[in-house]
Amino acid sequence: MKPTAAQQPRFYKFRKYQVPQYIKDALDALKPPDDITVSQWAEQYRQLSRKESNLQGAWRNSVTPYLVGIMDEFNNWETERIVVVKPTQVGGTEAELNALGYLIDQDPAPTLIVYPNDEIAESTSSNRIMSMLESPRLRRHFLKNASSKKELQFTTDMYIALTGAGSAADLSSKPIRYLFLDEVDKFKAATTQEADPISLSIERTKSYFSNRKIYICSTPTLKTGHIWKAKEACDIEKHFFVPCPHCGKYIELKFAQIRWPGKDEGLSEGDRAEAAQYICQECSGAITDHDKPAMLLKGEWRNVRQSARTARSVAFWFNTLYSPFTRFSEIAREFMKSKDDPDKLHNFANSWLAEPWEDTKLKTSADLVQERQTELEMFELPPWTKLLTGGVDVQETCLYWTIRAWGDYSTSQNIAHGQAASFGEVVDIMNLEFKRDDGQQMLVDLALVDSGDQTEEVYDFCMQNSEWALPVKGTDTMLSNYKISTINKAGSAAYGMRLVLVDGGKYKDAIASRMRRPNGKGSWMVYKGVDQEYCEQVTAEHKITERATNGTERTRWVPKTSHPNNHFLDCEVYAYAAAEMLGVRSLHLQNKGSAAQPEAQPAPRQRTDTTPEESWIHQNDGWF
Repeated sequence: MKPTAAQQPRFYKFRKYQVPQYIKDALDALKPPDDITVSQWAEQYRQLSRKESNLQGAWRNSVTPYLVGIMDEFNNWETERIVVVKPTQVGGTEAELNALGYLIDQDPAPTLIVYPNDEIAESTSSNRIMSMLESPRLRRHFLKNASSKKELQFTTDMYIALTGAGSAADLSSKPIRYLFLDEVDKFKAATTQEADPISLSIERTKSYFSNRKIYICSTPTLKTGHIWKAKEACDIEKHFFVPCPHCGKYIELKFAQIRWPGKDEGLSEGDRAEAAQYICQECSGAITDHDKPAMLLKGEWRNVRQSARTARSVAFWFNTLYSPFTRFSEIAREFMKSKDDPDKLHNFANSWLAEPWEDTKLKTSADLVQERQTELEMFELPPWTKLLTGGVDVQETCLYWTIRAWGDYSTSQNIAHGQAASFGEVVDIMNLEFKRDDGQQMLVDLALVDSGDQTEEVYDFCMQNSEWALPVKGTDTMLSNYKISTINKAGSAAYGMRLVLVDGGKYKDAIASRMRRPNGKGSWMVYKGVDQEYCEQVTAEHKITERATNGTERTRWVPKTSHPNNHFLDCEVYAYAAAEMLGVRSLHLQNKGSAAQPEAQPAPRQRTDTTPEESWIHQNDGWF
């Protein structure tokens, strides 16, 4: 039975009218973000133009699968800092732009992007970011007329400020939630007036401590560079692993596994490079460029290091071998072109392998010291000994000392070392009598004593033992290895006494170089059964390349750890300098007759009955 009009449900008709824009904006602001990740957002909404990429059209994660994990780390609420160490031309900037587009559309907040300089900031804004903002998904948020190249405004509670690392004022004002630091190894260093640009930028995120995101990205330069130090400081470090098409095991692509024919096969360098293949480190199967796309699609980021249970910072590292745009043959060809030129090899290590450049020619290790052991026990003199020198490093609680025997061609061997509790013990040690196999008795001819700590005590000690001891200070501003100066401190009891200035870096170069020689003529050796502590201390530093604030590079010796025990290394530097002062480089001329006899060649020190004061007066007869 058909219901009557009164029984039918009542429908109301509403007149359509235009909703004001402010209501739409309010509703949009209340709308929760879509339940998608950065990589999913990019695949749905990111459009690449000719300005941005050679691959125009919709963004496809399948082209560069290794970027997916990096982008999606932005969706991990626990992660505060994302560090990306990468080679050049692998899509790293596009991953950064995808994250930026996602934040504009899904989770807007004040943002700062820092580039190496203002010119790069303006160029990137004009050619990359503004081009991305023309896409339909982002255009609705962008207030183009209210924006400038270096400050982009949006309808939401978001602005994007772009600046160069040299603009200190721009880095220290306005709070921000999102911070992007691009190519940080090209940033200028800190000065005496202000902190480095990275620290200044991060300071601006402090008010968003619970939900901030800091993205740091760069191709590395040196181990002391910003990006490598940021990677090492992260709680987690991840590398990209891909399955071998032959054995199925997941491997990390490494340059050492790219193989090509040798020179003896009669091929040109170009033909050898074209034949390059990747050899799986698990099954020795040959992997070609055709295998790479399928391997990348199944690849995954894996932790290779984790130092904290709750990770707030995550580092991603990968090299050019993963790039779908670079063939193995190109990598081989670039290495062949670079291997004999240090500058080109430096660039290859940075831009292709994403590894910091390090000069390993003067790298030392405790194992290398162990290899320099001879058959002589502690306190035994080698038969070739012509000089004995000592070095003393003064510390607050004890004194480290070493005694080294020297022969022709700067051949040397440590015959004893240790720690003394007082200066009195040092006197006893340095006055020990040693005997060669031929019966010749010898004493330490000269010992240099560090005067950087407990200076007046050291001066007094050397004045009382001036027949064999001199104070020494380190410096790195000399052209020569050492220089004899004079103590001119007014009121000091040692006023007028000789002071040895030593360039420690030059002697560390010499020690490292001679340490690498096999035992024998010209080598730097140690006694049989040398202790591990000594071996660790004399190799506690390595030589690295650093960039100065003006962009120039220099090499210098630095500790391998933040709190090194390098006291025996300092002792050996002083012993080496003492040997040079005594003419160790010309000892071999003694065997070639009087015509070649070196000038002022020292004779071995003998015991005398003179007092220390008399000895000092005789050696410094012009003091008055």
